[in-house]
Amino acid sequence: MSFIHLLLLLQTATDPALTGVIRINQLGYLPDAPKVAVFCSLTNIGLGDFLVVDGMGREILRRPATPAKLFGPCVVSYRLDFSSIRKTGEYKISTGGVESPKIRIRANAYAGAADTLLYYMREQRSGFNPLFKKVVHVRDGIVVDDSARAGKFVPVTGGWADASDYLQYVMTSANATFVMLMAYRDHPSSFADHFDSRGLPEKNGIPDVLDEARHGLTWLVRMFPSDSEMYNQLGDDRDHTYWDIPPNDSADYGWGKGKERPVYPCTGKPQGLFKYKNRSDGLASTAGKYASAFALAASIYKQRDPAFAKRLGEKALSAYAIGKRSPGVCQGAPGRAPYFYEEDNWVDDMELAAAELYALTHERQYLRDALEYASREPVTPWMGADTAKHYQWFPWHNNGHHEIWRNANSADRKIVAEYYRKGLAAVVKRADNGFRIGVPFIWCSNNLMASFATQAHLYRRMTGDNQFREYEQAALDWLFGANPWGVSMVIGLPHDGLFAHDPHSVVAKDMHVELTGALLDGPVYSSIYKNLLGISLHDPDEYAPFNTGFIVYHDDVGDYSTNEPIMDGTANLSYLLAAMAAPAPEIRK
Repeated sequence: MSFIHLLLLLQTATDPALTGVIRINQLGYLPDAPKVAVFCSLTNIGLGDFLVVDGMGREILRRPATPAKLFGPCVVSYRLDFSSIRKTGEYKISTGGVESPKIRIRANAYAGAADTLLYYMREQRSGFNPLFKKVVHVRDGIVVDDSARAGKFVPVTGGWADASDYLQYVMTSANATFVMLMAYRDHPSSFADHFDSRGLPEKNGIPDVLDEARHGLTWLVRMFPSDSEMYNQLGDDRDHTYWDIPPNDSADYGWGKGKERPVYPCTGKPQGLFKYKNRSDGLASTAGKYASAFALAASIYKQRDPAFAKRLGEKALSAYAIGKRSPGVCQGAPGRAPYFYEEDNWVDDMELAAAELYALTHERQYLRDALEYASREPVTPWMGADTAKHYQWFPWHNNGHHEIWRNANSADRKIVAEYYRKGLAAVVKRADNGFRIGVPFIWCSNNLMASFATQAHLYRRMTGDNQFREYEQAALDWLFGANPWGVSMVIGLPHDGLFAHDPHSVVAKDMHVELTGALLDGPVYSSIYKNLLGISLHDPDEYAPFNTGFIVYHDDVGDYSTNEPIMDGTANLSYLLAAMAAPAPEIRK
């Protein structure tokens, strides 16, 4: 840890004389965006005015602090609204004897941020991994949990590790691929070309986000080799037996340490080799995700690589047909622990697939299908809920409503925009606290935060309605430091800010690698943290004063619930950061 980071911690977490802290978006604020810092005190104190000064120490703004509902460890909290300052520059806020970190207002505050996320995506690669400069997991894999094909070898090396373990899932990988492609389609100017297709630092004439998306697409094609073979998962939690870097992965699935890993097919039936079983009852949740990623990719690669695009288009049609024939969910397969991806919804996946196939083929039946699926789940169910099972309603926001809107008539556009509004309103109803946050703090809460902000942004662009703008910004601010701990939830972004230095990752710990661009799981309810298996802190909690409320976060390698980087969450954030860095495209109203 650098001296600057240590000093920041001493000032904001461990000072016994601490009366309050000012939490800000460390990455910065756009000139025309809402700008609100949050004052959080661990003792019951009152505030009067707050003062904003510029880099020369000149007073720019003085106004009353606005008291707000307490939240988490904050006994009192105040909102410090400085939105009226639109001039670019660097500022500081002071109030109650406390001074904020440096505040940036810049038109290019988010320039390069979406590309920064790709650093972590490359580090997560299976197949050729640019961090190690070698191919990892070369023996993937052998089919299990399917009497008809058990023991068959299928060549499925590639894709991305899901988190700090090395399990791989189609559900998260297909969505990650889709959102990166969507980010590029809508905001191409937000992405640069600094790396080649292998992820090595050399330009190749292709935006890096497309190189990364193609890495995902190649793996998805391998996992769906034919209409009669659709696979859903690679590896299971037996992976957790060993704490190894990828080239030395010693996981033993019955064929020897470091050898073949199991591949779980989509069967439409409950799966699990040991004590625990999932609740799979169909194929549509996975088939829809395949279809949407392939269909959008077919549109994007049509000019760049017509043969590849043609193959992807055919795969999209096949996957969609499978989903139509077999409605229901294809959940993650548990191993020896009770944790698995418990996805319970699937019509959102088929809606998105139908919307992308309509965009690709212009066949109106797909649009009719998309609208019918949309009507069956207008609001993603976690919105407004207190809690949820692990990945129970995934993806965390429904891009299908936006994709229908891009190509539908005005009447249908109003329908899907209203679906978005209802979901946002349900979250906002719970966001009457000082941080303006209304998501449930389940495992991977940062994913929900990113999705709420993304849906709010899409709704605002679709309708011109700014009623959720304050909450959209608050969720974005939370991710970059306007939270009780003052921590950016993206490692290394910004690099001179306060972010995790001890994430739950063997690569970070044993190789001393900063996992730049990685989005962390994020805070969880204290009740969840206390009941997780095999979790313990390795070092004293530097944020202990701020872990006294109903939610906790620890920058500790031992906390896999709040401090583990997540591949799908990182990719999920790419659209929002790309949108913040570039103006929205012109779309007909």
